Amino acid sequence: MKTWVEDLFIPLFLILLATFLSCSPNNNQESDSLVEELSEDEKRKIENALAGLDIADGLEVSLFASEPMLINPTNIDVDAKGRVWVCEAYNYRPRLNAGNDTLPEGDRIVILEDTDDDGQADQSTVFYQGNEINAALGIAVLGNKVIVSCSPNVWIFTDQNGDDKADKKELLFTGIGGEQHDHAVHAFVFGPDGKLYFNFGNEGKQIFDKQGNPVIDKVGQEVNSSGKPYRQGMIFRCNPDGSEFEVLAHNFRNNYEVAVDSYGGLWQSDNDDDGNKGVRINYVMEYGNYGYTDEMTGAGWRAKRTNMHAEIPKRHWHLNDPGVVPNLLQTGAGSPTGIIVYEGRLLPEKFWDQMIHTDAGPNVVRAYPVTRSGAGYQAEIVNILKGSRDAWFRPVDVCVAPDGSLIIADWYDPGVGGHQMGDQQKGRIYRVAPQGTSYKVPKLDLSTSEAAVNALQSPNHATRYLGWQQLKENGQSAESALESLLTNTNTRMKARAIWLLAIISEQPEKYIIQTLEDADEDIRVTGLRVARSTDPENLTRYLKKMIDDPSMHVKREIAIALRYLNDPKAADLWVALALQYKSGDRWFLEALGIAADPRPDIFFDAWTKRVGDQWNSKEGHDLIWRMRSKDAIPFLGKLIGSDSIDLEAKKRYFRALDFHNDPVKDKLLANLTETGAGNQAEIQRLILNHISSSALHKYNGLAATLDKSLPGVKGTSQYLEWVRKFDLEDQYQELENLMLASPNEEIGQEAARILREKKGMAYFQDLVESKDASRVTNALEALRHIHGEESWALKKYVVFDESRDIAIRRQAVKVLGSGWEEEDKLLKMMVADEVPEDLREAATATLMNAYKESVREKSLSFLKNPQQTEMKPISELVALSGEVGAGHKVFEKLCQSCHQVQGKGLDFGPDLTEIGSKLSKDGLYTSIIYPSAGISFGYEGYVLTLKDQSKDVGYIASRTETSIDLRKNGGITTTYQLEDVVAIEALENSLMIEGLTNAMNQQELVDLVSYLESLKKVESQTDD
Repeated sequence: MKTWVEDLFIPLFLILLATFLSCSPNNNQESDSLVEELSEDEKRKIENALAGLDIADGLEVSLFASEPMLINPTNIDVDAKGRVWVCEAYNYRPRLNAGNDTLPEGDRIVILEDTDDDGQADQSTVFYQGNEINAALGIAVLGNKVIVSCSPNVWIFTDQNGDDKADKKELLFTGIGGEQHDHAVHAFVFGPDGKLYFNFGNEGKQIFDKQGNPVIDKVGQEVNSSGKPYRQGMIFRCNPDGSEFEVLAHNFRNNYEVAVDSYGGLWQSDNDDDGNKGVRINYVMEYGNYGYTDEMTGAGWRAKRTNMHAEIPKRHWHLNDPGVVPNLLQTGAGSPTGIIVYEGRLLPEKFWDQMIHTDAGPNVVRAYPVTRSGAGYQAEIVNILKGSRDAWFRPVDVCVAPDGSLIIADWYDPGVGGHQMGDQQKGRIYRVAPQGTSYKVPKLDLSTSEAAVNALQSPNHATRYLGWQQLKENGQSAESALESLLTNTNTRMKARAIWLLAIISEQPEKYIIQTLEDADEDIRVTGLRVARSTDPENLTRYLKKMIDDPSMHVKREIAIALRYLNDPKAADLWVALALQYKSGDRWFLEALGIAADPRPDIFFDAWTKRVGDQWNSKEGHDLIWRMRSKDAIPFLGKLIGSDSIDLEAKKRYFRALDFHNDPVKDKLLANLTETGAGNQAEIQRLILNHISSSALHKYNGLAATLDKSLPGVKGTSQYLEWVRKFDLEDQYQELENLMLASPNEEIGQEAARILREKKGMAYFQDLVESKDASRVTNALEALRHIHGEESWALKKYVVFDESRDIAIRRQAVKVLGSGWEEEDKLLKMMVADEVPEDLREAATATLMNAYKESVREKSLSFLKNPQQTEMKPISELVALSGEVGAGHKVFEKLCQSCHQVQGKGLDFGPDLTEIGSKLSKDGLYTSIIYPSAGISFGYEGYVLTLKDQSKDVGYIASRTETSIDLRKNGGITTTYQLEDVVAIEALENSLMIEGLTNAMNQQELVDLVSYLESLKKVESQTDD
């Protein structure tokens, strides 16, 4: 019987040949030609793995391992021996991938090793297998301990006897999100300070210790995403045993991994809501808010607010709000995953000390070289490895081997995201290195402190960890060896030594002071971080010494250090920093805000006393905009009322008022109307938007301002907001006009809801009794999204009223079955043959578009001449060619009612403008034919049950502590107060209609996929 090694011998020989042909970008034309001649099945074979990839100049890519040695790698680490540890995901979300097999024994952690030094793994060892690590998303190898992140748990496995098998398993943390959620806990990394860093996405929600108790952080806050004070995804730091837990930043969506550099700097990526081209890279300022949802209310980015950014990718992150740290870089659409800071020297110099990141969506591994920009950075994009000819290339993680080469994990699948897995058999591990560089792992030596210092300088995390631990164990006897690094020309090696010296020395201040006087600003930044960590008692002295440092990066770190400085001098130090702020440096402004937020009144008072009348400058305006002191409110009023400030700038200050809860706001806004300072129509509108509803009759002149402003906004959503907010009964006739003029538009639907709330169903009963047919028809349409027994009874009454025109009755049937409960009721009537014969066709058409798949399937039996379109299996469809133009027409006919492309279409489902950059042809077919197999996160359907027991269905576009915005078919958003919602039930199936292919023939489907495949991001980055 042949072994798997024999099975791989011929493919590996062919891989070597493919490497020779395709490792250099100079051979891309040859690769293009080669791939074009391959069938879809042939493209997926191991021997053609490299032909589909482009590699940057000076580098080559080789295949380190592939199926069947491993399958579906989700996350990797590389140990000090150069072995690759892999988390596999065969048992990935079996409920959502119902057609896939499962392993009863559970998923595996395997160790892949190259024992014969030929650059390819030839030995695979199962370290652990079990169902508690199904589809684990993180692994960190730290000596004989292995930390595995698999929501809702974080496990520590220990190999106690060195046989590469887990002998001990214990919990480190638990209670993190739901089982197997991609937006929950991710990988751990060991920092230069000896602490662990990790993160979770916005479904992590909370974190418990191993006993199941909520974790309380160092400042006394329970760690959860309730908004008190933290929201959404977060970054954490703790000791290896989980103690001294800190929340380092929050309000991310799905921050997949955090990378820590030798200075202690934090870098990560974050994924946007699907389809909004807002994937971002963040430089993380500690304690910062990163703006995925509204900081004060928790509202989603679609929620209306003053001063929203014009560009959706930036609006997505609330970048115009005070208190949001700016993004380093936005990269468009994608599914960002693993990230590192490359501190090796094997790769070309342009990659030294830069982030390297995998983005599985656009099939690419990138670097993001940074340059300083004020107190922060700016970055560019440089591609390293791209699946230009293989859309199944799904890089999900990148690590640095001990020799400085890159090791890249490839999930290898037709799709990515939406919890979908199209292939269970494949998975690859690649190595990227300069051309002609063989894989030679340096021998690990920890026998002396000098040898351990060499290990500390490794580009590989696992090696560095072992060197760090040995030096710490050696204690003060290691100081001399570590001091040799203080003259190293590579400041990152110098920084590594500084962290340890301050930990092991009896006099850490000696090293801290020396560091703070260094000529290199990164080292001075490191010194401040070391001081905070190891010598907090003397922190005030260090900060005072550095307050006039010329580096904006040093000033930024001083500000962050002031946040929790328990010293009466903190306010004076903050003022000294604030006086050095230059308008336009958003990084430094947010650092000042981060410092002041725990004590805003004290800091702001100290600043105003110091600056006096000099507050009225660009710098002063910025600080007033950012500060959360109640004493900043009158200053905001002065800025809003100033004749020298333009309208756009004033919107900025109005928005700043939303971040203050003091009731003095209402008085200030009312005074603006009374004094005439707010006499511009737009300013008046802004005042009405930001003042509370209770203020209308409390302050003189406010009602007059409202009456004066209403005519200018009639027919708009602004008008409806005021009618509801101020309960304007005299506007109900205008509401009726809006409802009947636009019953299927959001404004008409909102008008209908207000009228239903205020006037009841008797009002609608009168409408449908009208002799005006168009009035009745539009009233029925308005009832489409109004549910409950009374609404059902009224629509049913019209259906069975034989005195009415048949067209109106057919319209009534359509709206009768439009709703979560209503479609079941209409189906029941059809089965019982209660629907009149001349209305059954209309009823069937309604049921074929039902939410529930079971209803749609049953409705087929009511068709007089049912026609089932025969389609080839996906494996055969991918080989067919379509016509893009014809596919565009199919899209306009069947898809544009829910999706947008380049701004055209309805904004309901994900924007598909760049879908061809994310999904392969196989993935596109799967998404159309089986939409429930891969629901984009954020677009899951929910059924809301209201107090009156009516139900509504859609996806949750935004949720605050008091309300839910439900986005529904037709692009209509309905806001429900949480006090009116008694239950929220998640749907198992997609809101996208199953069986959409019944509405098209096979060629139309092929054309549609060809069109969608053409929707790709226009590459604008450097592609070396």
